[in-house]
Amino acid sequence: MKYISTRDSDRTPAAFTDILLGGLAPDGGLFLPEAYPQLDSATLNNWRSLLAEKGYAALAAEVLKVFVDDIPGEDLEVIAARAYTYPKFDSPEIVPVSELGNGLYIGHLSQGPTAAFKDMAMQLLGELFEYELGRRGQTLNILGATSGDTGSSAEYAMRGRKGIRVFMLTPAGRMTPFQQAQMFGLEDPNIFNIALDGVFDDCQDVVKAVSSDAEFKAKYRIGAVNSINWARLMAQVVYYISCYFKVTADNEEKVSFSVPTGNFGDICAGHIARQMGLPIDRLIVATNENDVLDEFFRTGSYRPRPASETLATSSPSMDISRASNFERFVFDLLSRDAAETSELFGTKVKQGGFVIDADLVERARDEYGFVSGSSTHAERLETIRDIEKRYGYLLDPHTADGVKTAQRAQEAGVQTPIVCLETALPVKFSETIEDATGHAPAVPERFADILAAPRHISDLPNDAAQVKDFIVHSIEKTEV
Repeated sequence: MKYISTRDSDRTPAAFTDILLGGLAPDGGLFLPEAYPQLDSATLNNWRSLLAEKGYAALAAEVLKVFVDDIPGEDLEVIAARAYTYPKFDSPEIVPVSELGNGLYIGHLSQGPTAAFKDMAMQLLGELFEYELGRRGQTLNILGATSGDTGSSAEYAMRGRKGIRVFMLTPAGRMTPFQQAQMFGLEDPNIFNIALDGVFDDCQDVVKAVSSDAEFKAKYRIGAVNSINWARLMAQVVYYISCYFKVTADNEEKVSFSVPTGNFGDICAGHIARQMGLPIDRLIVATNENDVLDEFFRTGSYRPRPASETLATSSPSMDISRASNFERFVFDLLSRDAAETSELFGTKVKQGGFVIDADLVERARDEYGFVSGSSTHAERLETIRDIEKRYGYLLDPHTADGVKTAQRAQEAGVQTPIVCLETALPVKFSETIEDATGHAPAVPERFADILAAPRHISDLPNDAAQVKDFIVHSIEKTEV
């Protein structure tokens, strides 16, 4: 199994462990497998039995083996077993699935240490990084950006790990108090929190600017944990397979997934699972008022918004107007034309966006299964109220966007069961939950004292050069 960049017309192959530590491709593109591995019915049957008999970690190891051929299989089994354990995850199932009613299910991805779906990939990434760095005798300085949950998940996965530092950019004042407390309360010497004067897209632009400086990246060993890192998506493919098995009795049945998304990472993993042959009917893109992705799937126009037009909403982890993972799907949509992909994302996006032909819009829907929708603040609150009243289940605001969009998809004709992938536990968004229901969400015991912890945070302007200086000075001051 080799990997290629979405912008490399020569299709220069790279090994998994090389792209694991590198993140963004040198040409600015994103890595994908040369070809997606294919799942036949026998493999699906074996994996279904494996999940039932040995659990999520065993399934994860088998999925990893089809993507990774430069780490021994027995080591992958150990890595997966360390990543997905109880009680680090709050359920022995790791990803339980529960039925709401009327064909709707919840895939519970928030059982991990930071109560967000990002833990599903980050816990594995932490194990992979430490394993490969130890094997090479190297260190890594991770640079990332977060709109809410990626940062805390990454920091909890990497804290205290040998050979690793984490530099995480956050949009100043744009995260909930709980999200800020989770990140800024960490005292580990290898964790560095940076509040940037801007929105998430500004943070992401700084990460890309630093990562695109090949000399700086090589000298200071800069790596990535944002979903531009292929290993994140690889890990997320596992829970699509797991959820599918839990909702179906055999491989003849199809299932749809409704996925709240701003950066297109979570649902891109679903696209990959579908391309591998998992019997997925529809991939339902759920957005909030920042509806760049919904606009694309409806009209073919991809129009990233500037920071001034990116709205602060009650589902803040999706307050994103430039979806960095979207390039991977468009590469496939364009029949893997790297030159055209490079033109669209390397040039036209910087000029304001692009429009694809109507036949490609149809292809996205008919061949790749994508439909989309958006939800407003009022609809979000009403969905939270309605689902709690009818089913006794409390949604976080992002998952409410997913449920609302799933319900609209049902009204538009989707008849297969729909698994709504949970974004986070409601406790992370108490103010919105109180607005919706009139009561605060329960605080899990493991988070009881989190808001009282002291804060450790550095404020910086929206400037890549100053972020670079901060990284250099921090590296010089700390050993890992």
